[in-house]
Amino acid sequence: MSDDGINMERRRFLTTSATVAGGVGVLATAVPFVSTFTPSAKAKAIGAPVEVDIDDIEPGEVKIVKWQGKPVWILRRDEAALESITGLNDEVRDPQSEVEQQPGYAQNEYRSINPEYLIVVGYCTHLGCSPKKVLEGGGAPFGLADDWEGGFFCPCHGSRFDLAGRVFKDVPAPTNLIVPPHQFLSDTRVIIGEDSGVS
Repeated sequence: MSDDGINMERRRFLTTSATVAGGVGVLATAVPFVSTFTPSAKAKAIGAPVEVDIDDIEPGEVKIVKWQGKPVWILRRDEAALESITGLNDEVRDPQSEVEQQPGYAQNEYRSINPEYLIVVGYCTHLGCSPKKVLEGGGAPFGLADDWEGGFFCPCHGSRFDLAGRVFKDVPAPTNLIVPPHQFLSDTRVIIGEDSGVS
């Protein structure tokens, strides 16, 4: 204790305690406020971007996520799938994706930024039905031709799409499957609903 009767140790303890208590109070107040910056489930359904881990998708598999309340398919293609796309240019209605069903950076034969991954909205462009993923070649199970290379088939009215989501010429669907805006954040993560800087 000093000459004027003040206990300095006690003063330091009380000052430190008050500072810590104040810091905890500020943090407790800030957490709910900061959490309002993350999109809610409702905001995501309306159209907020959705970040997706694609590291667990094996070649030939499709991962389905929701964006704007719609199913978005992420197909990982292998070399055989990519080769099958090139060979179908004469059979599909819009082989170079000239009709605006995709952002400019996906306006190519593979309809993607990275040829290994196709990202499309899982609705048929005829009447909005959800096509089946018939990725394997061969005719079964919908009576498809034996030379079917694999792709997407809408059993409602018979529309067929290849593994780039390009529509075949002889079906009711007028255009290719829609490619949503997206960008790759890394080799293992993609964000749906946010445009890529790639042109």
